[in-house]
Amino acid sequence: MDSHAPNRHALAPLAYHETVADYLRRHEPDVWRWTGERQTHAEQLESLRASLLRETYRIDADAHGNVHAALALAMERLGIVDVPATLYQSPGTQMNASLVFVPGEIHILLQGPVLERLAPEELLAILGHELAHYVLWSLDGGRFLTADRILSDAVAAPGGADSHRETFRRYALHTELFADRGGALAADAVAPAVSTLVKVQTGISTVDAAAYLRQAAEIESNESGASAALSHPETFIRARALALWWDGEASLDSWIDTRLHGPLSLERLDLPGQARLQALTRGFLAHYLDGASLASDAVLAQVRMLFPDWRDDEPVAGPDAFDAAGVDDSVRSYLNALMMDLALADPDQRDVALLRAGQVARSLGSLDALQLNLRRDAGLGKRELERYKRQLAEEKDA
Repeated sequence: MDSHAPNRHALAPLAYHETVADYLRRHEPDVWRWTGERQTHAEQLESLRASLLRETYRIDADAHGNVHAALALAMERLGIVDVPATLYQSPGTQMNASLVFVPGEIHILLQGPVLERLAPEELLAILGHELAHYVLWSLDGGRFLTADRILSDAVAAPGGADSHRETFRRYALHTELFADRGGALAADAVAPAVSTLVKVQTGISTVDAAAYLRQAAEIESNESGASAALSHPETFIRARALALWWDGEASLDSWIDTRLHGPLSLERLDLPGQARLQALTRGFLAHYLDGASLASDAVLAQVRMLFPDWRDDEPVAGPDAFDAAGVDDSVRSYLNALMMDLALADPDQRDVALLRAGQVARSLGSLDALQLNLRRDAGLGKRELERYKRQLAEEKDA
């Protein structure tokens, strides 16, 4: 299980971190610049340090040399040098650890019986996990911290958009996978990182990491949906993601996309998902119009209400781009509605356009749903709908 050992240079941001940071920098340049320049003032830092001292027990190196030796080793393995670090024991009985991020300083809070319950290599893992948060927020001039702060502020603001909340949620999930990798690197093995996850979640004193990874694989084989967690992925997902990364699994990015995102869905669109859906919509409309030469002036006017920069040579996105793995039924219903809008935009080609909509819906697997649109939006009665279905069947057999 520990045959492959990435070095600390492999501790790179996940693809979603890069995507979200790039999106925010390009689409919100003023907010990006202001947030990136925002600094914590000396008075605030002093107040933070004082609060930590008031509310915790500081774990000094003289009294807890073994703990600080583990911290020093974890920092070395993650490539953190010349950064002062302080450990604290905070109130609470639930095992946990957290990082209070301060640029150029490391403050890690332990909670519950972490020092009593964790084996030496597991202590390295939990410290490495928190240190990885410090690494991520410090990378590239604080770029990924800036993205996190923008999303956090957007979610906290009154009337925050659902897309911001979903993006913030997914960003947090990916951040935990990144930190889990730091835990494995600090422990120099994946097993202690996995057993630490299970101990913290369950409170159990002894964990067989290999057995839990088998359990995680069994769970995964029975559950195909994406994570619904708010900030930390389910433990079985974290364990599987970590083991796959440690083993250098070539399809890891695709696996993470399936497990943390799932198919594109109107009900849970994040910011990158909105951009992706917009591009897919353009390609889909090009496919719909191209199939029956439906681009009349009236139809193009309708299209340009959606996309003012519409071109005659738009790239086409056919049915394969909208399979079950890529989009869910809500997206296919949305595409049906778009086809209906265009089919009814020009009375002179209404029948041809409706027939084309049926052809496309059939290839998407959404023909049954389209019939609801035909009754509601096009006003087709029972006889007209039966005739319509016969026309589609004849066209298919031709």
